[in-house]
Amino acid sequence: MAVTVNKDTCIGCGACVGVCPVSALSLDGDGKATCDAGTCIDCGACVGTCPVAAITQ
Repeated sequence: MAVTVNKDTCIGCGACVGVCPVSALSLDGDGKATCDAGTCIDCGACVGTCPVAAITQ
């Protein structure tokens, strides 16, 4: 199961993008994080990195 990004909470800092070991996270056209569920390995690296707790597992 892929992680979930709360778009209302996300500040678009990109911290999660930098720590994802499989490049499943990127910033969308609105500058918010988005997760490719087909690529995500549910490792949780992004969850602990998000400074505003916008990502849940």
